[in-house]
Amino acid sequence: MASYESTPGATYKGIAADLGVSGGSLRAWVLRARALRGEEPARPSASSDTGHARQPAEAGDEAAERIRQLEERVRELEASEKKLTTERDILRKAAKYFAGQTHW
Repeated sequence: MASYESTPGATYKGIAADLGVSGGSLRAWVLRARALRGEEPARPSASSDTGHARQPAEAGDEAAERIRQLEERVRELEASEKKLTTERDILRKAAKYFAGQTHW
């Protein structure tokens, strides 16, 4: 559970594969842990599913999770862009400085 929540962009499927458990089990554990912390109510585990069609709330949860992952990715990319822009500007200034110092 901690691996899932502390890894940016992590998916239930990816972390579950690393741990050797099903994605549904991991999801149920994460939701229960969040409920215990008071973050969101617990959802039924995948093992209690009787094979009925997916509930709309679960589909909404997955959509919300996907949105959260995408927003996190956007933040990462924006931070990377800012760092690269700063590095580029430093290199440009250094190139101009050293071009002025060179007397061949």
